[in-house]
Amino acid sequence: MATVSPSWNYTLHLPRDPRAPGVARGALRLILAAHGLPGLTPTAELVAAELLANSHVHTEGPYALRLMSTRPGGVRVAVWDADPRVPPGFKGDPLDAVPPVDAENGRGLHLVRACADELGVSVLRRLGASKGGKLLWADCGGEPKC
Repeated sequence: MATVSPSWNYTLHLPRDPRAPGVARGALRLILAAHGLPGLTPTAELVAAELLANSHVHTEGPYALRLMSTRPGGVRVAVWDADPRVPPGFKGDPLDAVPPVDAENGRGLHLVRACADELGVSVLRRLGASKGGKLLWADCGGEPKC
């Protein structure tokens, strides 16, 4: 008799604190281990780290990490923030050129695109209790790419 794993999702709301991305990565490791997906940890953690860092650096206010099952052996890593502006590369548009070797930033979304099976964005309208903003997501679960 075959068993089906129930779907699951977790949302961790994060304060505007420089320690928040590290706390979120720790939670990601625990969640993936609890669901028997430790092999996804390196890729999912890298994707989460880049998306969380972008929210922390380029937006104001709180943000959140969301992890959800997408298919057997897969996870969607998503980061919400209240800023509706979509970064380049999330709507199928080309990214800027890879920065020079000595540049201190600018590689994050290149890494996300290289490591994720699929990625996308949902721009959220501000309705009622909704805070609006955007949800950037990346699916991980195929063969490790990174």
